[in-house]
Amino acid sequence: MVTATLDAEPEGTVVRFTLTVENDSEDPLELSFPDGQRAEFLAQRGGETVWRWSEGQMFMQMLGSETVEPGETVTYEGVWESPESGTYDCRGEVVAEGHGIDAETTVSI
Repeated sequence: MVTATLDAEPEGTVVRFTLTVENDSEDPLELSFPDGQRAEFLAQRGGETVWRWSEGQMFMQMLGSETVEPGETVTYEGVWESPESGTYDCRGEVVAEGHGIDAETTVSI
């Protein structure tokens, strides 16, 4: 079993996202990635996506992997610069192939 939590903290003119994944199982969690991106973060308002962390970014085009041992955690971070004031439904997800690891939270700016 895997537990994921998402924190979204407004700091001045940015929102800092931290996606924490904990391996609650007794077996290692093998994560395989198709490129250099490890996580995705997005913000929605009224059901419409208004920001996506990976938009406009480039990632190394090489396969990668991570192993999360039993009881260990791994964190992924992203920053949203200059968001407009409002309340947003936010989501963070690990982009590993074959896994649906994600978490949601709401943030008010």
